[in-house]
Amino acid sequence: MTKSKENETSLSSVIVTGGAGFIGSAVVRGLIRNRVKNIIVVDSLTYAGNLKTLSNEKEYPGFIFENIDIRDAVKTKEVIDKHSPDAVMHLAAESHVDRSIDGPGLFMETNITGTYNLLEAIRSLNVKGKKTRFHHVSTDEVFGSLGSVGKFTEESPYKPNSPYSASKASSDHLVRSWGETFGLDIVISNCSNNYGPYQYPEKLIPLVIHRVLSKNPIPVYGKGDNVRDWLYVDDHADALIIVMEKGISGETYNIGGDSEMSNLDVIKTICSILDTKRKDSDIESYTKLIEFVSDRPGHDFRYAIDSTKIKEQLDWKPNHNFISGLNKTVDWYLNNQEWVLAVEGLAASQERKGLGEGK
Repeated sequence: MTKSKENETSLSSVIVTGGAGFIGSAVVRGLIRNRVKNIIVVDSLTYAGNLKTLSNEKEYPGFIFENIDIRDAVKTKEVIDKHSPDAVMHLAAESHVDRSIDGPGLFMETNITGTYNLLEAIRSLNVKGKKTRFHHVSTDEVFGSLGSVGKFTEESPYKPNSPYSASKASSDHLVRSWGETFGLDIVISNCSNNYGPYQYPEKLIPLVIHRVLSKNPIPVYGKGDNVRDWLYVDDHADALIIVMEKGISGETYNIGGDSEMSNLDVIKTICSILDTKRKDSDIESYTKLIEFVSDRPGHDFRYAIDSTKIKEQLDWKPNHNFISGLNKTVDWYLNNQEWVLAVEGLAASQERKGLGEGK
């Protein structure tokens, strides 16, 4: 929920790691709406980070960009010392499960070592008397897989099943322990699957849209019956800012969209929307493009988030249901094909990953 002008934030400077990425850029836009004086985007601009995502936001008077890799401890500390922020919202991460299966090493370096470097830089500020809040943005995948019933809560045990989720679980534990041991002011949030504008085209929803528009086969892992809870990215960004500002130090908050759907139903829904919005006379229905392929190793069956805590304690709730959010998402991609085609590595993103054949 977007805050009113009367409730503008009291924070004067916030660092957003991964701020040129999908969720990070949505957070930057939210911070601008909340009139944070200085917003420092820290991003190494990998394939998933692109300054085109922040074309308008770069004009904000308090926007600052730092092109560094958080795996570099020296440069990370230099940036933290230079800006001495009131808060760090840590979203920089390698986040694609399939890529983590093919090449887990980069996930360990970025998600674990990178988080450690940030924590140590902030601890150094604390020693000098600057109290900086550290908000670690994580995933529901750290909890493992659910059966057909139940939801993840903040008390759910950790049981990661992929190199990606294991790296995020590790970083969650690092953050919590730095809070307990060194007295850092930390909060952690774990979210469900995000979707919306500016998402890199290898993720399910933009991938399906791209496949439909190019009339290429739409790959469906296994039977397509794996279930995810879907969260519109702007709703997530609003929640993150609320957690960053109002969350109780040391606490964890689960953020979900209350929108469970199987992967196959997501794909069919996108096809149905595009059958209406972008009908092709050569194809009866875009569902004809669906092609079932072998499942990926260790594919979690179901994720579902119980968001009761953040709703009751911090007065947040999603503004979009899945259908309204998906329609907005499809419209954005239809109207912004130039951005999609300009994203570096788009061609490579169409190749099958997650077979464990990388290094």
